Amino acid sequence: MSTAAPSLPFQPARSAAPPFRVLPGFKLTLGYTLGYLSLLVLIPLAAVFLKTAELTFAEFWEVVTSPRVVASYKLSFGMSLAAAAINAVFGLLLAWALVRYSFPGKKLIDALVDLPFALPTAVAGISLTALYAKNGWFGQFLEPLGIQVAFKPLGVLVALVFIGLPFVVRTVQPILEDLDTELEEASASLGAQRWQTFRHVIMPILFPALLTGFALAFARAVGEYGSVIFIAGNIPMVSEITPLMIITKLEQYDYTGATAIATVMLILSFILLLAINGLQAWTASVPKPRTGRDR
Repeated sequence: MSTAAPSLPFQPARSAAPPFRVLPGFKLTLGYTLGYLSLLVLIPLAAVFLKTAELTFAEFWEVVTSPRVVASYKLSFGMSLAAAAINAVFGLLLAWALVRYSFPGKKLIDALVDLPFALPTAVAGISLTALYAKNGWFGQFLEPLGIQVAFKPLGVLVALVFIGLPFVVRTVQPILEDLDTELEEASASLGAQRWQTFRHVIMPILFPALLTGFALAFARAVGEYGSVIFIAGNIPMVSEITPLMIITKLEQYDYTGATAIATVMLILSFILLLAINGLQAWTASVPKPRTGRDR
């Protein structure tokens, strides 16, 4: 005689407990974020546009397209892009050396990478000027070769490379630390050359981070002032940067002219950063080799 198992009373399914959140609710957090962002970013930027709106379009166009101002645009944005590109290359090499190799003084060099973050920009500008002037430690050897750095556009490039390098190194370094060396070994075992391994295995993983470091270095370089004015020489139509033109307008009590130039810088910077972010989003959607963290 078989005995049926006693039937259990019906038990309703328990609802999952709400996840624990350290921060307060969404509405309070979002409200604080928007308020903080408005006070520090949105309202000051809106003030720039509102002040510029006091000019007629003809007056605005005359200010922002004057030959001296246009020359400063070319110098600031051109040298910022060049410095960011240089930092993307050498920052990657430096990050690679710090992650993949052990050598005497490694910790010291790793700490020195952050020096441009902590060093006052005026100190950096004076130091670079002293080094690259005609009688400086480096300038006295470059001058006989016909290479003039201080008080020339090349000096602007040197200063922008100096202040932008940490952005690339500190952005790429964590990705390299997480990159599994087994990927490179597997690629080599399949017969790939070093350049093929770097191009097809390593670079797709590093490129989004490298692009982020490039964008950060570019953004910092465009607005740099303190370290550039000392080494640039500030020669009109030759080595004047756009931030200096804004300061010059302010010293002349031409506030609308200063905000007009600032508006152009803001719009151009936003367009370039938007293009870089769009490229970064596109590269992030491309399938990449799996790293150690993905396993």
